[in-house]
Amino acid sequence: MSQSSTTTNIIGEKGYKPLTGWLILPIALGLFFGGIALFVITLAHLQSFIPLISAIAMFICGLISFFGFMAIAPNDSRVLLLFGDYKGTARESGFYWVNPFFAKKKLSLRIRNFETGSIVHPEEKNPSTGQVIRKKSRSSGKPSKVNDRDGNPIEISAVVVWKVVNTAEALFEVNDYEDYISVQSESALRDLASRHPYDSEDHELSLRGSITEVCVQLQRDIQERLDKAGIEIIEARISHLAYAPEIAAAMLQRQQAGAVVAARTKIVEGAVGMVQLALEQLKEKGIIDLDDERRAAMVSNLLVVLCSDRHTQPVVNTGSLYQ
Repeated sequence: MSQSSTTTNIIGEKGYKPLTGWLILPIALGLFFGGIALFVITLAHLQSFIPLISAIAMFICGLISFFGFMAIAPNDSRVLLLFGDYKGTARESGFYWVNPFFAKKKLSLRIRNFETGSIVHPEEKNPSTGQVIRKKSRSSGKPSKVNDRDGNPIEISAVVVWKVVNTAEALFEVNDYEDYISVQSESALRDLASRHPYDSEDHELSLRGSITEVCVQLQRDIQERLDKAGIEIIEARISHLAYAPEIAAAMLQRQQAGAVVAARTKIVEGAVGMVQLALEQLKEKGIIDLDDERRAAMVSNLLVVLCSDRHTQPVVNTGSLYQ
């Protein structure tokens, strides 16, 4: 029994050093205008077809050579192809000339960002005039609704900062690298949210309590998905995190109750420590000697004073301590 395996050839980026355009420009202009001048002169004194054919050839060569010029801005690049064959990528900014038959695909190397859940609006042109009516834009992100590890519905979104580092992989390994980044980032964010609880009381990793660690993990997860597309994730930060509206009120009450219990626990711990310190000081300095019953009454009164959420009213005892 034989097994057949398929291998995917990943195209790596190749550098390409084009010729400077300022050197070729005078030659192209000379061929173009020289061909026109020779054509006019030959027609005026037509004695042979050879000069006429030469003039036409010079004109055509000059005209074709103009299609080889290209200007590259800083942090831009041109991916060069010759009849479908990848020849390399020109990254250096400047005015250059390449083979006129090269297909020159522009690809930006600038740092870009987007928010998950956003929608890309394509460029719109007037069909009759070709004028751009609306430029390509991206709407603001809409939070994604997903269940956390405990099954609670939450809303979450993130801002992803990225740039292209391998132009060949970005163009040839995926169909549309910008759409690929958007979809994979959304998928990684949903997967991350489903693996962690929204909040935790056991000091474990949670979306709300461990935001820095969660963002680092999100960046790593997105990077793993985009390595094959030649994309580097510079930063990934959660921009919106909240319970879904249908359970937000109930979860708010739960959080408030937990906060009240935690605060009361701290108050009781502090009050017990203060009462213990007071009893120890009274005993060490011999100020008063209390039996168990009066000590219990004193402890009770001090705890009421220290733990009460309202102001206490003093009561003056004018009789005996044991009345």
